[in-house]
Amino acid sequence: MVIGIVFATQKHMTQEVGLSRAQISRAALQRLSLAMRHLFIRGSYKPLGVSGESMISSMLALNPEIYGSMSDSEKVELNGMLYIFQRLPKGIEQCRYIKLISREGLEDTDFEPIVPSKRRRNCYRIDEEQMYIEMTRGRSDIYDVLTHLTFMYIEAEKIRANSLDAKNRKRRSWNMLEAMVMELRAGNEIDTNVGCTYLSAILGRTFKETMAAAEMFEQDKNVNSLVEIVYELGRLSMQEFFDDIDREISFSSPLREKLGHHFFGEEWANQIKKTIWEKQLEHKEIHIISANLHSVMNTLYANGALGTKVKNKSLEEIALELNSSSAGRVKVRDYAFANGMIEIHNQSGTNISVQIIDCANLKPDQLPKELGKDIDAETLNNKVIVVMDYAFGEQAYETMDELLKPYEINGQKHRMNVASINIMGKAGILEGKKGDIMIATAHIFEGSADNYPFENDLTTEDFQDSGLGVYQGTMITVLGTSLQNRDILQYFLKSSWKAVGLEMEGAHYQKAIQAASLIRNNISEEVKIRYAYYASDNPLVTGSTLASGSLGISGVKPTYLITSKILEKIFA
Repeated sequence: MVIGIVFATQKHMTQEVGLSRAQISRAALQRLSLAMRHLFIRGSYKPLGVSGESMISSMLALNPEIYGSMSDSEKVELNGMLYIFQRLPKGIEQCRYIKLISREGLEDTDFEPIVPSKRRRNCYRIDEEQMYIEMTRGRSDIYDVLTHLTFMYIEAEKIRANSLDAKNRKRRSWNMLEAMVMELRAGNEIDTNVGCTYLSAILGRTFKETMAAAEMFEQDKNVNSLVEIVYELGRLSMQEFFDDIDREISFSSPLREKLGHHFFGEEWANQIKKTIWEKQLEHKEIHIISANLHSVMNTLYANGALGTKVKNKSLEEIALELNSSSAGRVKVRDYAFANGMIEIHNQSGTNISVQIIDCANLKPDQLPKELGKDIDAETLNNKVIVVMDYAFGEQAYETMDELLKPYEINGQKHRMNVASINIMGKAGILEGKKGDIMIATAHIFEGSADNYPFENDLTTEDFQDSGLGVYQGTMITVLGTSLQNRDILQYFLKSSWKAVGLEMEGAHYQKAIQAASLIRNNISEEVKIRYAYYASDNPLVTGSTLASGSLGISGVKPTYLITSKILEKIFA
């Protein structure tokens, strides 16, 4: 039984003499990343073949926090399952063949795109057994998907093992689960309590845990029910176990050819620059902000759009009001479009939308008090803000590198008049709690000697009266948030790195910024750099990982604090 061998291997690795848990974990992380790169170059692999088993072994040795009880050979990890299925296409558990592709023309066919609820990417169900997943956001996105798939196969093997007896005969609980799924597909109702009783035996979980998980799956309409997912994972695993019908993951040739060549980032950046030049904004100061697409817009336009309704209210109060009012959000957007904001929904495949705001159209008396009192029309007239939605991992380098390059018109290169680059990100915090703020002093790229110290124009003093915890120090840029475990994180926290948090884009952004300013001379060395993060999770605290759920409205305060402080400094 493959999974049993892998769990035994993992146990042996933890007993190696002379190695700390952190060292074992780092070695497992290196093996995992090397295996993924090798398999990508090779073009395909079988998840339970020799190569797949190597990845499973490394994953189990690493035992990432976000996957909870993955290393338990009997208990199926339920929070981790919901986490990955919110980021993978609906129905992927039914597919024997999964293919990762580039943007290859499927968007122009009759195939209906499937977009996961928590990760924006187009996926296509080709037939009953095959799923295509479009990868246009770089290597980090590919590693992210492969990590989720590896976890899915680990849990599938547990489901199969729990559904068979010592003589590999199907247990009654599996047969009853199968009958229950057939009833559901025939349009008939089933007794939820009875169903969760059978399901709990297969999952190795209590009835209470199973019922709670089933309810969480039901709440997301972009994910199939827990009953169906468990059945399909077990069904495909049994077919491979009994009938040698292998599951397979492959990578298309165009994806392997395009990776790392900025095909999508270049088109994305040129569309932004073209708009700036067409609107004759190129002579103004350009301030780039990487953030969500609502906080900057709401901060600059909500007062003007909503008028006396929000007079004397704080930004946080306005944001909470807009959070529960779709009509209010529409009103603010319409007002923004009428007063200097342009929105670009790029179709190249980056999945990064952009807002360009000509601040000359803003009215000083309609700006919130949090931005300061001395903003005049002359100050606003000379500024353009480019807000780009969040990049993903290494995609941050591709997009920022291309955006900072000169714009070429009729063979002539024109430098971007960039005055500041501002990064507001979500990150895991190593001290403190969800919603706290982290100020970066350097970015360290995990698994390498790459480090990027810089002078941050934001400081802890900027947030000292916020009522939130504020931490300043090194940020670790990781290969993937789903690949971190407690031992590695404790090492970063307690060692001389003195890390305060982990995220996926900082080192990639800074690599592009330093290359543009210090080497290529594309932008001035005097460009102001600002990085601030708010804590989306604390992976060192049980129940506070990303798999435990989003920040919800508790993320409003840090989001608008950072946004207002960035804009205050831009207008100062």
